[in-house]
Amino acid sequence: MPLVTASSYRPPFYLFNGHLQTIVPSVLRSVPEVRYQRERVETTDGDFLDLDWSRLPGREIDTLAIVSHGLEGDASRPYVRGMVRALNHAGFDALAWNYRSCSGEMNRLLRTYHLGETDDLDFVIRYALSTGRYRRIYLTGFSAGGNVTLKYLGENPDRVPKQVMRATVFSVPTDLKSSSYQISKPQNRIYLKRFLKSLRTKMRQKAELLPGQIDLLDIDQLRDFPQFDDRYTAPMHGFKSADEYYEQASSGRYLSTIRIPTLLVNAQNDPFLAPTCFPRDVAATSEFVFLETPPEGGHVGFAEGTPDGSYYSERRAVEFLTAPIPA
Repeated sequence: MPLVTASSYRPPFYLFNGHLQTIVPSVLRSVPEVRYQRERVETTDGDFLDLDWSRLPGREIDTLAIVSHGLEGDASRPYVRGMVRALNHAGFDALAWNYRSCSGEMNRLLRTYHLGETDDLDFVIRYALSTGRYRRIYLTGFSAGGNVTLKYLGENPDRVPKQVMRATVFSVPTDLKSSSYQISKPQNRIYLKRFLKSLRTKMRQKAELLPGQIDLLDIDQLRDFPQFDDRYTAPMHGFKSADEYYEQASSGRYLSTIRIPTLLVNAQNDPFLAPTCFPRDVAATSEFVFLETPPEGGHVGFAEGTPDGSYYSERRAVEFLTAPIPA
């Protein structure tokens, strides 16, 4: 049964709670040695995606790892660059893709991205395969990107190309509704305010790009994710309400139909995750979903204080992607 009952992760002594384990890696970490080659690809609906490649020089590699970032993140975030570096060191090419509106330039259409949007991930995978270079694809994702990855793998397993072999995801809000309320709690307001500030800025940019299509009235009065998602995310992406969006986009409902080995690592002290984001019952009965719940780690944290600057999430991802899966 793929329920990982013990985790080897231990934080450094100076990161002694979930908030420090979340904030310090986000604001202090740097991974300057990763150098991307950016490629813009046109989507079938008249928009674009910006892909940041990190290919190993001097030889043809037949394995590609695709990295999906978190909410309001992008390929330049330290946790993405750290994972890309680790994947390169393991002998894989890496592709960190930026969601619509996240690459530094606003996308063209009214829609942007949301936490259940899997068509763009499918597009990126198939585009990478169309190059003819890769026989194996590994997926990894953080937070929102982890939710997209899990939903993609489970919502329609027959759609997933056979070259997609394994996946690893970290700090995933598998139940979006409960997590939207979790991050709205007083102890988490620092994170919520940062996200909402970024999202409001994008709505204003979108309104300027598409005059008359977005109502900015009282946008600054929206105080939490349910309000913002009910006002903008849901109607912009075809949902009737925030509740419908949360129900349909949550990856938890799709875990039992995943058909490739997939590791989900959620820290028990993650300030963003509600108790419903630890699907132990699914993992206990699944052949493919491995759940690891270390006591500590924070949200997209997992710093170890090692001399080489590597993180547990990166070491664990490479370990899982390259190790034989037990029968």
